[in-house]
Amino acid sequence: MKKIIICDAIHQKGFELLRKEDDIEVIDAVSLPKDELLKIVGDADVAITRSPTAISEKFLQNAKNLKAIVRAGVGVDNVDLDGCSKRGIIAMNVPTANTIAAVEMTMAHILSCARSFVNANNSLKLDRVWNREKWYGIELYGKKLGIIGYGNIGSRVGVRAMAFGMNVVVYDPYIEPSKATDTGASYTENFEDILSCDFITIHTPKNKETTNIISYDEIKKMKDGVRLINCARGSLYNEEALYDGIKSGKIAFAGIDVFSYEPATDHPLLDLENISVTPHLGANTHESQEKIATQAAESALLAARGISYPNALNLPIKAEDLPQNIIPFLELTQKISYFAAQISKAQIKSIKLKVEGDVSEYAKSLLTFSIVGSLKDSVGDNINYVNASYVAQDKGIETSFEEIPKSSSYHNKVTVKLTTKKGVISIGGTVFDGVEQRIVSIDDFGFDFKPKGKMIVFKNRDVPGVIASIATLLSKNGINIADFRLGRGKNDYAMAVILVDEPIDKNILKELDSLDACLWAQYTIL
Repeated sequence: MKKIIICDAIHQKGFELLRKEDDIEVIDAVSLPKDELLKIVGDADVAITRSPTAISEKFLQNAKNLKAIVRAGVGVDNVDLDGCSKRGIIAMNVPTANTIAAVEMTMAHILSCARSFVNANNSLKLDRVWNREKWYGIELYGKKLGIIGYGNIGSRVGVRAMAFGMNVVVYDPYIEPSKATDTGASYTENFEDILSCDFITIHTPKNKETTNIISYDEIKKMKDGVRLINCARGSLYNEEALYDGIKSGKIAFAGIDVFSYEPATDHPLLDLENISVTPHLGANTHESQEKIATQAAESALLAARGISYPNALNLPIKAEDLPQNIIPFLELTQKISYFAAQISKAQIKSIKLKVEGDVSEYAKSLLTFSIVGSLKDSVGDNINYVNASYVAQDKGIETSFEEIPKSSSYHNKVTVKLTTKKGVISIGGTVFDGVEQRIVSIDDFGFDFKPKGKMIVFKNRDVPGVIASIATLLSKNGINIADFRLGRGKNDYAMAVILVDEPIDKNILKELDSLDACLWAQYTIL
């Protein structure tokens, strides 16, 4: 049994997801004082935390069995990443679960900046003054919105702003211009094009490049009456410059959800009238908290089982040094390699990776993840990203990769080919829209399904009645089918990938294997 300890409060859905797994023991330490938590964390394989628990040197000294940490949220200021790395502990976060919440919070601030809702509300509700003339606003329609950073959040803000009839200008040197233009926005490499906009909103990480990206000089170049929004991170706008710009009237209005130092209960910006402020509420919706909990739980399960480490922050291959579109392929490659090994269930002789498209440039890094995924089930915790090639070499396993800069079928594709004592299996996958991982082929059979969940892989002769036989057998055993994907190949063979809600034991697998048309059946969890 793998043990997952939950150190801080998360949505109940996260607990439910973990507790229904037969191979997982959940340790609920949410209500424990932190000194008591340190006494029991040593039993855990994976920890789920939020900001109240400091993943400090003291914590790590006590967490002797810990393999991974999942920060249920985006920020990892409370995690000693260097300390984790020294101990071989993988640290992960959950960066996209609050996307919609942050997008909608940004739109709320954009609207507030246009119409002064907060001031008008306070004037009527608190001061009991009916003053319609004072609160004239402006329309979003036809106005120019400058977006700095066009990732998961910025791009969605852009689409929603265009629905209001705004003209969107995007500045993001780390994306292909087509990502902006395909949505109907304009793309610019000149930052000053952003400074000429009527509204400006920022959606970037906080780093050396983006801290104070808007300061005194930038505000001077803006048009009079500009409106600024920040629902990303504090210090992206220089707050002293922002204060002076608002007070002078250069900035007509600002909408701020984040501050350099929080809680910001005594901040000078709070004294100004033409600003709407919220206490870092970007992720504070019931839906986003549920998503954060479930995604954190899913990541913890994958890490506990050694399948993959979604959104890992401290891999030997530094994620920050890689383009964002490569990160999902690292995880996908490890998953499909693990999947291939689970289907084969035999001693591996060789691991060959074919990488097609732009991601082929990173084939060597992807091979490391493929080796870890392929050998995780047989080697267990004795393999990691540092020693992967040495472990394979020691076992006499041949490893290689092939780079194909142009892909014939997909923009980017990775294919793992395992040669085992039993034969050869080849699994291909790709990533759609930068985040959606898909398995698209198993041997010669075409598919399209997510590498996630409890799965039966079933190869059979392509004859009538097979699907009905499988459904009847699973129904008899109380197994609910969540999805059924069928691939038909050459030589009158077919293959099915069946996603189920309940675990499949050896007896059920034997029954499936004994069906007349069955060539073989395997079960795995991704």
